[in-house]
Amino acid sequence: MIRVFSNLYDRVLHWSAHRHAPRYLAVLSFAESSFFPIPPDVMLAPMSLAQPRRALYFALLTTVASVLGGVLGYVLGYFAMELVEPLIVSAGQQEALDHAREWFLAYGFWVVLLAGFSPIPYKVFTIAAGGMALPLLPFVLASFLGRGARFFLVALLMGWGGPRLEPYLKPYIDWMGWASVVLLVVLYFVFVH
Repeated sequence: MIRVFSNLYDRVLHWSAHRHAPRYLAVLSFAESSFFPIPPDVMLAPMSLAQPRRALYFALLTTVASVLGGVLGYVLGYFAMELVEPLIVSAGQQEALDHAREWFLAYGFWVVLLAGFSPIPYKVFTIAAGGMALPLLPFVLASFLGRGARFFLVALLMGWGGPRLEPYLKPYIDWMGWASVVLLVVLYFVFVH
């Protein structure tokens, strides 16, 4: 297996010890919600391990930055859909698009909530929510709940578990990273084709 994600993990561990680590965490959280492939958990976890008393602060910072990045993804989806929809229609996929739109509008809040908590690439859902014109307030609320639950859980577990948990996390970084890539490709084909 190509060790792309473990190399990035090692780099992020180095960043987490830097005095500007909270800023890096905020930028990573923001970027991941709209376009960047690395989840902020890989920085949130070691920061919470290193400074357990600040773990809740790190979780809140990650949540707020992630939701703001999700709003950027939403905006990208909202405006990009106007450019992409004619291509979808010309490819004979109008019915599939209409079905996806109805499904997303009917269950959008819950879809965003679950995507925010799960390891599924959240950026896919932020862009799709904008593209499907999910109302912004429920999108932000679902994002806050889902992302907050995930990041506070990570921070609390790492802060509570301390350094003894880190050896259990690192061996699975490449598997989790590649699984996310495969899932992203599958979701692309499900929603676009």
